[in-house]
Amino acid sequence: MTLSALLQRRAKRMQTMMDNRFEQEVTALEQFPLTADLDANLGAIRSTFGDSDDLVVRRFFVAQGELEAAIVYFDGLSDNETVNENIMAPLMSANRLPVRSDRSLSVNEWLEKSGIPIGESSRTDRLNEIIRSVLSGDSALLLGGVNTAILLNTKGWERRGIDEPRTESVVRGPRDGFTETLCVNTALIRRRLKDPNLRIRHITVGRRTNTDIAVAYVEGIANSQIVDEVMDRLQSIEIDAALESGYLEQLIEDSHWTPFPLIQNTERPDKATANLLEGKLVIICDGTPFALIAPAVFSQFYHSPEDYYERFLIGTLIRLIRVLSMIMALLLPSLYIAFSSFHPEMIPSRLVIAMAAGRSTVPFPSIIEAFLMEVTMEILREASVRLPGPIGPTIGIVGALVVGQAAVQAGIVSPIMVIIVALTTIGSFAAPSYSAAIALRMLRFPMMAAAAMFGLYGIMLLLILIIIHLCSLKSFGVPYLSPLTPSRFGDLKDAFIRAPLFWMKNRPSFMKTEDKRRISTESGKEEVGQQNGEQRESNERNK
Repeated sequence: MTLSALLQRRAKRMQTMMDNRFEQEVTALEQFPLTADLDANLGAIRSTFGDSDDLVVRRFFVAQGELEAAIVYFDGLSDNETVNENIMAPLMSANRLPVRSDRSLSVNEWLEKSGIPIGESSRTDRLNEIIRSVLSGDSALLLGGVNTAILLNTKGWERRGIDEPRTESVVRGPRDGFTETLCVNTALIRRRLKDPNLRIRHITVGRRTNTDIAVAYVEGIANSQIVDEVMDRLQSIEIDAALESGYLEQLIEDSHWTPFPLIQNTERPDKATANLLEGKLVIICDGTPFALIAPAVFSQFYHSPEDYYERFLIGTLIRLIRVLSMIMALLLPSLYIAFSSFHPEMIPSRLVIAMAAGRSTVPFPSIIEAFLMEVTMEILREASVRLPGPIGPTIGIVGALVVGQAAVQAGIVSPIMVIIVALTTIGSFAAPSYSAAIALRMLRFPMMAAAAMFGLYGIMLLLILIIIHLCSLKSFGVPYLSPLTPSRFGDLKDAFIRAPLFWMKNRPSFMKTEDKRRISTESGKEEVGQQNGEQRESNERNK
């Protein structure tokens, strides 16, 4: 056995030992109950956190010295003003404790019902629940002679204000977006969806991070089988850290070997609310402004919230422009390679002469020329994203102009190739979803290689393979190409065009929602129209 193999086996053995040790520590915390000894409880908490400097343990006397207590919280996660004014001040200045036969019960009842002016509180007798609550920003109140602790909601860390989403800007529509705080994001959804059937289920993901996750859906609309499937996949995640919603997306998606996103992400509360009303689920992760929408179909990645805020003719035109830009971003360079290398007879004669004149000084074939320009544009795009805000767009525009002009003058690329690459880049920017645009950028290079080898036949063959791949994809049991295949003509009103709102009476049928209607019946519409007509006639008579 070689030395590298021995080292790999040793590293694997050490990792297994560390994982087993962590599991044993977690099990020990779950089985450790609190005792009536305050010093022993505080010692266990300090030992768990390793005497961390940001851990605050404040001991004091309750009700004029009748009982010793201690409050435990983390500096920076809990609000110090709330701890001082709403917990410690009332307890230290309270009257004598009530006297009952069962002293411990009377103390807990007195503290929860009349001693602490905190809206959210709970009791526990387990150390692991105290640890998890304190790490989430709550405070734990422990009493001497009592084997239970009171967990108080004192979350008060610094948070970013509600700003306009940068990745999904719109011309017309709300300007607020999700933040990194979970409770703020769920409140933004409830503010828009004032429905008592809105359900928000909280779970925890990550053995070490204990990241809070909220799953939102509308009971009575969402398919219960999809809800159960999403919850099962989230609860089955075994990972030590979930730092962003992208972790969850990669762990619960149906297929990992596809460039197309199977779960949509969004920063917009109005977009999340609209998808909830279609029967979908929204997964919100604490610590990130990007929420996940599941299930997802191909067409929804080219929809924007403002499609519904404008009249249907404008919305349809904008969607058709996006479809055209999608085709340009995927096929334009490969079509140029195929026509110039294999099928020049299909190009008008004057255009062929112009292309030949432009390529007369280019020493490379069209495939090398296209690859050079595409890779250069991808590098400029990535550099403009990483640079500071005011500098990034300037570098992207100036760099593209300078590099393109210099390449043409040096005879490395032809002028028409610069135009092709520019149109391709602009087309990829027109997609509302960043992840969907990346999928087209990835597929552009194999499409160019197929065009260089087989011309238009290679392009058509690769397109057929892509379509077959799309037909095989599913998102939580929903076909990815719905409503195109399986064909549902009623749902095509909101696929690549946007029909009038009064035509879209039902929710998408491929979601198999429980409540299928979203617009009132015909009789209701006729009644409303009759009332509006009578009101107009009355106004005209008054005039």
